[in-house]
Amino acid sequence: MRYACIRRRCNHYPVRLMCRFLDVSASGYYAWLGRPEGARVRRDRELLEKVRCIHEASKGVYGSPRVYAELKAEGVNVGRHKVAHLMRSARLRGCPKRRYRTTTQRDPTHRVAHNLLKQDFTADGPDQRWASDITYIATRQGWLYLAVVMDLFSRRIVGWSMSRWMSRHLVVDALRMAVDARRPTGSLIHHSDRGGQYSSDDFRDELDKHGITASMSSTGNCYDCDYVTAA
Repeated sequence: MRYACIRRRCNHYPVRLMCRFLDVSASGYYAWLGRPEGARVRRDRELLEKVRCIHEASKGVYGSPRVYAELKAEGVNVGRHKVAHLMRSARLRGCPKRRYRTTTQRDPTHRVAHNLLKQDFTADGPDQRWASDITYIATRQGWLYLAVVMDLFSRRIVGWSMSRWMSRHLVVDALRMAVDARRPTGSLIHHSDRGGQYSSDDFRDELDKHGITASMSSTGNCYDCDYVTAA
């Protein structure tokens, strides 16, 4: 097993250094190279090649259970634990696709604003039109939500907020950061989707406090707000 490890990495590290690190002799390694490959070693190598092909075809998504199922479907006689062992030794791991999480949850009891932009996401100067959206980030501790405010003139993020909870405070804090940073004085339109966070009384009160006019995208139109998180 140690000799096989050295052979796999001989193009990256000096053989004698690896022999010394693994506590084997270089002469023993070179003698091992001259021996014919055993039947079990050959079977494992051929099986690992098939495992790699299936794993790569799944773009790294499949773990050992899915790889095992694919091998069985191809008629390969192999055990589940054998596949798991080979994948561990080759450091092949599955990476399940992340589930989509909905960030737009409309509250029917809230007032909604008219769509003043009508997909015209341009501005003649700074602090005339802002746009906001919420996205999410997967972490080891769970989902983390990010709210951003973008100035449509410069496409610059002028306010943002992060939280483990997708509440109205998330978007209110992002708006307050934008207002504190930019100090808008003229006519300003704030555009968002119709999510409950943006139509909440707390957020609408914050807009009114600074004389900002609310605008909201039409229902079910994904093109009205995707430009913010895609920018």
